[in-house]
Amino acid sequence: MSSGTGPCVVVAGGGTAGHIEPALALADAVRRLRPDARIVALGTERGLEKTIVPARGYSLEMIPPVPMPRKPNVDLLKLPLRVRAAIKQTREVLDRVGADVLVGFGGYVALPAYLAARGRMPIIVHDTNARIGLANKVGAKFADRVAVAMPGTGLANAEVVGIPLRESIVKLDRRALRAQAREFFGLHPTAPTLLVFGGSQGARSINNAVSGAAKAFADAGIGVLHAHGPKNTLAVQEFPGAPRYASVPYLERMDLAYAAADAVLCRCGAMTVAEVSAVGLPAVYVPLPHGNGEQALNAGPSVKSGAALMVQDAELTADKVASLVVPMMTDPTRLRQMSAAAQGSGHREAADVLARMVLDTLKDRK
Repeated sequence: MSSGTGPCVVVAGGGTAGHIEPALALADAVRRLRPDARIVALGTERGLEKTIVPARGYSLEMIPPVPMPRKPNVDLLKLPLRVRAAIKQTREVLDRVGADVLVGFGGYVALPAYLAARGRMPIIVHDTNARIGLANKVGAKFADRVAVAMPGTGLANAEVVGIPLRESIVKLDRRALRAQAREFFGLHPTAPTLLVFGGSQGARSINNAVSGAAKAFADAGIGVLHAHGPKNTLAVQEFPGAPRYASVPYLERMDLAYAAADAVLCRCGAMTVAEVSAVGLPAVYVPLPHGNGEQALNAGPSVKSGAALMVQDAELTADKVASLVVPMMTDPTRLRQMSAAAQGSGHREAADVLARMVLDTLKDRK
């Protein structure tokens, strides 16, 4: 487990991988810069952090979750009592572990953490999304520093640093792994190859549209690696002599999937956009049609820079996929230009930049 004699950095970002992964990437970067640092993660019983954090070798302290009701109801009336109880327990944890600084990434864990740390230690807020979550809006009001993934979030004094990513993604050498990755998935060793996924559970609209374009891909000599989701099935017609269209329920080895691909078609959650950009993959993004439109905003900078195309979910058909993807995949010069634009997005350095911000804040408080 994470231990040391140096400063104690507490990270608060639980619930979903979109909150947990940046927190752990920051933790890894702090330990690279300060091997003596102690890292403690805050979490709740309902979040994925229960398994992810210990598996990455960090201490995990549980606190009560404080979900914010989206509509006026009885839960909203109970909120003040829940917040008060969560703050009390979180303060006890911060005191017990000897916290020197709190870094929050949003989610159920962050709000009580911000309120418990207020006035007691430096607070740094990081938000991955184009639209800032409620917990981070609250924390930003009294944080020492606020870091965001992209400009235009509307937070005062926000510093644009990108999204902290795992070192295994940042340092991924796609070219060096290409042959191994193609062999691993049973793909054609040299054909231009499209990676397709719709999140951990898949996306039916993406599955239907991309598989419907299988003949267009075969005719153009394009291979496909398609993760359709563990609860979905995908039957794709085979075309003799064409590069393989490989379909799998889930991608355990995302590093090899990225290395096997020349471009990707996928949703555009903040972490996905950051990883795809960091590894330099040209992209066709299909924003999730639900929510408040944040996925389209997440992909906006990549589209503007020329690293990606965007198509709305309602417009996603087999013909649309073929008309967008085939010209892109069969133009090596265009792929190289899009790849270069993707890698210039800044996410590759985000974890180290944020780690230095954390350690500099501690120095300034001494």
